[in-house]
Amino acid sequence: MAVAKLGNNARVYELLNIINPINHGKTAENIAVYKTEPYVMAADVYSVSPHEGRGGWTWYTGSSSWMYQLIISSFLGLTREGATLQINPCVPEDWKSFEIDYRYKKTNYHISVQLVADSKDIALIVDDISQIENIIQLVDDETEHTVTIKILQGVFKIENH
Repeated sequence: MAVAKLGNNARVYELLNIINPINHGKTAENIAVYKTEPYVMAADVYSVSPHEGRGGWTWYTGSSSWMYQLIISSFLGLTREGATLQINPCVPEDWKSFEIDYRYKKTNYHISVQLVADSKDIALIVDDISQIENIIQLVDDETEHTVTIKILQGVFKIENH
């Protein structure tokens, strides 16, 4: 999360892949070393022989909630304050886009984040209406909303325009 605050997109993605438990279960060899569930966040991974690489303290809710915070807030950049939502991601610069389905009370928001090369293409569009501010105003009207965010590739900050 600190690396994301520094804006080091490549390192954030690298670290996320290192701690992602699914990456410890990709092969039979990996599973034999890790020896814990690849679908559960481990609180730690041993670094001393004879258990080097073995996961420990699985089903540890604190670590899984911090992983969730890392992915949602720091990596994908979703920040909600009250009834507003901002997105300032720290994803790899070679990503062209990503999508998020976000639920606010009884209302669904389908959010498409596109990384653009030209600053004239920067935009925040909610239900086909261009927004002046870089903030999504959330409403609980029980309908589905589409949001398109175009962010300058490599900058990852929506500027007011």
